[in-house]
Amino acid sequence: MRSRITPLALLGAVTLTLTLVSCSSSAPESTDDAGATGDGHGAVAGAAEVAEPQLALTAISPDGGVSHLDLLDESTTDLGQIGAPSAMTTDGRYLFAETAEGIDIVDSGVWTWDHVDHFHYYRADPRLVGVVDGAGPTAVATTNLSTTGGTGIFFEDSGDAVLLDTEALSKGEVKERFRLEGDPHHGLVVPVGSFALVSVADDGVGTKVVGHTSDGEPAGVEAECLNPAGTVATRVGAVIGCEGGALLASVEGDQLIIEEIPYPRGTTAPRAMHFDNREGRPTVAALAGDKGIWMLDTRERAWTFLPAPTSLVHVTAVDDEDDSTLALAADGRVLVLDNAGAVIAETEPLVSDSLAAGASPTLIADQQRAYLSAPAEKRLYEIDYSDGARIARTFDTTAEPMFVAETGR
Repeated sequence: MRSRITPLALLGAVTLTLTLVSCSSSAPESTDDAGATGDGHGAVAGAAEVAEPQLALTAISPDGGVSHLDLLDESTTDLGQIGAPSAMTTDGRYLFAETAEGIDIVDSGVWTWDHVDHFHYYRADPRLVGVVDGAGPTAVATTNLSTTGGTGIFFEDSGDAVLLDTEALSKGEVKERFRLEGDPHHGLVVPVGSFALVSVADDGVGTKVVGHTSDGEPAGVEAECLNPAGTVATRVGAVIGCEGGALLASVEGDQLIIEEIPYPRGTTAPRAMHFDNREGRPTVAALAGDKGIWMLDTRERAWTFLPAPTSLVHVTAVDDEDDSTLALAADGRVLVLDNAGAVIAETEPLVSDSLAAGASPTLIADQQRAYLSAPAEKRLYEIDYSDGARIARTFDTTAEPMFVAETGR
């Protein structure tokens, strides 16, 4: 069962930034002026359009050193130094690292523009973009587009809700579309097309999300969401985790739409707190505490609970033809699970030292490979999850890869 919360009032027509525009399905081998491609293709001046995705692993060490491993030629480049990170979020191009100053932003210089039926691939010079000032733990929410729209940042200690201009980021500028003051709480700012949802608190606890235009004006839309935690962008819309289930936010025409997807009636499993998936795909996965795995199909607006085959520390939905899910076990193994939660392939323990040391290995899935960081082991793994979880490549690192993003996707 699902319910829909429709707009109460809109302050004016707002153009949906995710509207598709017509374009050729074949990308040129390269171009010196990517800006000539025109709006809607993910191009920016000074970037080259290339024939294949420029996949890389961009990593941040405990002291803030940033490195970039090119997965095509296996070369490594040092990108510079930021503040010591305590957390990191990525959209597949930018790394948003939480530091003592706020959010440090790294531009990997590689990205993919998804036109659903085909893609455009770009390469530009990587750079350290700048810092968004703020206090306390942060929650960062991105979209699947790295040259348009917004990026949301919520600062828990101050209650400040910030929407960054992602197009400005693509030009090397840190520009805030809005900064709204609110009550300190564990909150979210979630970009949705030309809008953003901002959590609101009562006595330090988030109780609902309220829609705003990209300029920070009220959009006349809100939905109850007790203790909001966890968000991810999918092809269908933005998912927001709540105490009783999830919200799915999207834009239809010029209207912001929020749908409620409650947990199955009678469920006793813990709620989802952190969602992950192969970028942009409609299905997302989350741990249900230590009880199992929550799978959310945003197309069907339906939850599925899978029993955990062993103790797990992270899961991500591959959302392929086999409905595979990848999981990192507490003993350091990477597991490939079928749609019933059974193990169909597994690696040897790869990150047991990292887990024992309290580090947080990163597990990432793309269409063909999975990537696993091993901070304590100073290693990065490439895993072919469709071929018996075979270790395809291993990369040793000189510094501890505390946080890692697969960029160029």
